[in-house]
Amino acid sequence: MKIVIAPDSFKESLSAPDVAAAIARGWRQVYPEAEVLLRPMADGGEGTVDAVLAATGGERRECLVRGPLGEPVPAHWGWLGEGTAVLEMAAASGLHWVPRERRDATQTSSFGTGELIRAALDAGATRIILGLGGSATNDGGAGLLQALGVRFLDANDAELPPGGAALARLARVDVSGLDPRLLQARVEIAADVDNPLCGPRGASHVFGPQKGANPQQVELLDAALGHYARVVEATLGDDHSLQPGVGAAGGLGFAAKAFLHAGFRPGIELVAELSGLAAAVQGADLVITGEGRLDSQSLHGKTPVGVARVAKAAGVPVVALAGSLGEGYQALYDAGIDAAFSLTSGPQSLEQAMQGAAAELQARACDLARMWRLARG
Repeated sequence: MKIVIAPDSFKESLSAPDVAAAIARGWRQVYPEAEVLLRPMADGGEGTVDAVLAATGGERRECLVRGPLGEPVPAHWGWLGEGTAVLEMAAASGLHWVPRERRDATQTSSFGTGELIRAALDAGATRIILGLGGSATNDGGAGLLQALGVRFLDANDAELPPGGAALARLARVDVSGLDPRLLQARVEIAADVDNPLCGPRGASHVFGPQKGANPQQVELLDAALGHYARVVEATLGDDHSLQPGVGAAGGLGFAAKAFLHAGFRPGIELVAELSGLAAAVQGADLVITGEGRLDSQSLHGKTPVGVARVAKAAGVPVVALAGSLGEGYQALYDAGIDAAFSLTSGPQSLEQAMQGAAAELQARACDLARMWRLARG
């Protein structure tokens, strides 16, 4: 018997490798001799680096970078060898670095993410995979570009301060100092959103409020990003602001597309490719996936559906385990998931559910294995 376990993390509770390990323990209680392959997954957001490293045996590296508020924070990235580095924006510029009472989307900067890219270049990277998600910023990636040598100047030729609001004063972009090593590097963006830079579906309107922007600041930031896009177009000759995905991570996708010529792919596709998921599911009897919550929104680029797509191509059934099943989760059955189960066995608080997630995952996996044994006679 061959079982592949390929879950995402359970946010604020368990990492994807920990989720996979808990499911494996439960399955082995019933089938101790089964071949169990662990392929932790992610969709480009927080946990992407750890998931890829767990699946590939790559090297985790640490560095001190400038956080969203300008204070030093410890960040990490992954080295996979052969010139490939995997990074996640959340490690350097994530919302978790900003206490709720200090969240201000007009001021936060993505500078630290640029420092992560620079660290990868220093290590000899020629392929840089950058996961977008969980960001605290709404600066259109200007901070990232500043860390890589681009200068953003006002009408007096003074450098703009950090943050998206300052982009309203942008008069000129000087790209002469952009790190020349980027010309030899291929940058790939792993993201699960298709938002443009500006407008009702843009970075500021859709994601700004969760980063601390009030309605007036949302309008200010949207206008600032629109002005930024026009100045960039005048500088580089192309308008990328309407392309799908450039609104990801507070508009960092725009900077990656316009200045770094990055390609975009769904995060789960890139992680599945790096972890060898397609090869792992060949000849498997069952794939088990999951994430903290499954609902109708999981159809839009989330890990379980991406895993199901790979498994179905190989003709392998898929079961999902989730912390909770939300409204419309049944739509996942048409997307390739054969059955879905929640973890909790009775009423409990969110805090209790998060603290007991590992034990509940093990228990539900054991239950699933017992049902599997019964169904197979």
